[in-house]
Amino acid sequence: MEGISSLSNIQSALTKQDQKFTLPVLVEYYLNRISEKQELNAFVEVFADEARNQALQVQSKINAGTAGKLAGMVIGIKDNICFKDHKVSACSRILENYVSPFSATVVERLLAEDAIIIGRLNCDEFAMGASNESSYYGPVKNNADQTKVSGGSSGGAAVAVQAGLCLAALGTDTGGSVRQPAAFCGVIGLKPTYGRVSRHGIISYASSFDQVGPITNCVEDAAILLEVIAGPDQYDSTASSKSVPSYSLDAIPDKRLKIAYLSEALHSEGLDPEIKKAFEKSIAVLREAGHVVEPVSFELLEYVVPTYYILTMAEASSNLARYDGVHFGYRSGRSSDLESTYKTSRSEGFGPEVKRRIILGTFVLSAGYYDAYYAKAQKVRRLIRDKTNDILKEYDFIMLPTAPTPAFTIGEESDDPVVNYLADIFTVQASLAGIPAISLPAGNNKSGLPLGIQFLGKRFGEGDLLNFSKIYCSLMESADSD
Repeated sequence: MEGISSLSNIQSALTKQDQKFTLPVLVEYYLNRISEKQELNAFVEVFADEARNQALQVQSKINAGTAGKLAGMVIGIKDNICFKDHKVSACSRILENYVSPFSATVVERLLAEDAIIIGRLNCDEFAMGASNESSYYGPVKNNADQTKVSGGSSGGAAVAVQAGLCLAALGTDTGGSVRQPAAFCGVIGLKPTYGRVSRHGIISYASSFDQVGPITNCVEDAAILLEVIAGPDQYDSTASSKSVPSYSLDAIPDKRLKIAYLSEALHSEGLDPEIKKAFEKSIAVLREAGHVVEPVSFELLEYVVPTYYILTMAEASSNLARYDGVHFGYRSGRSSDLESTYKTSRSEGFGPEVKRRIILGTFVLSAGYYDAYYAKAQKVRRLIRDKTNDILKEYDFIMLPTAPTPAFTIGEESDDPVVNYLADIFTVQASLAGIPAISLPAGNNKSGLPLGIQFLGKRFGEGDLLNFSKIYCSLMESADSD
């Protein structure tokens, strides 16, 4: 079906009231696509009948001229975002068949603007992973090459958009979990400023990092989604009270911008040569358009991954303590008393990667090691944040590769967790600093695998970041067509 790669195109077609293209027809198209592409394993559950019924209701609103901002958007949600009276499992056995009694704030805001939620999307278990291989439901396959990973942890969300199974998706980004899979799948992934979007109803991994973000085909759709889901929330004290700008209506400024790129990143030994080439091409295109692009030193780059993992594992060990086989979720049939209920339920319910992070997190918080690891990591986090903000005082944006490699082969790195953790080396800086970041497509390598370039912006500077992203995408499109 042509002309459905953006919300504006869909809404334009729907308002013509052509019976050949209606919202029920569009939903049926997506349901057929999901059925045809089942082997990708992007969806954990499809809300087929519900989506059909909702399409009829929203189409009536469109015909009456009373539809919301997102009328025409068919969207999937990551399986760690609660939706009332629907299952949510964080792709873990320990929450298998758990039905949420309430909806996340972001879900309520989507529905209030007439988006249609078509299903819940596969992800790494409890959003812990960079390849979507730790899911209880199995790995998600990359639509560009089904032997390759989708990226993680929002792999199902990225592939669903990549393969045209829905128009957009909501993922969560703790250390790159929206941006890295977006890069692996050739789509757009936005991580907002920490606190820009409510975390109410999001199954927690690391509470001081987690943020909900959109994955889309175009920057305009990311802008309008952020506009809808962002803002204060009485149920989340970490959500900012700042008013939400009209991101989708912002005019693109016509001015020369200053962009910094980290010299340590560009000259990193682990950076794939084709990604380096794409990065250098982006620099050249931006300079040719009149923008200033300069190298800066970020000597803390080697510390971002260990700092991030010490802190997030510590928070995970605390957040996941509630899954004990007593209150809700999976309970082992081998338990005989309270202690064995805890032990067997957690050992059987959690997968290997989640267990690893809980154990390491408990270790760094334990007596005798707290100061040596957790407290020290908090101090380094502050240094990373301050250094990043210092760069952004002088420059408009920081430019980085999204990931050091293209999508790798399924199973290739699962035996070595350290290799998997290092996949986050370019994404965790924005997470540690609490600033917004976006991954944009940067073409494909010789094997046809998508590549991504990332831009980091000032705190609550999503409007500027989105507007610049439109400029960048337009410049790269023109450069590719020459």
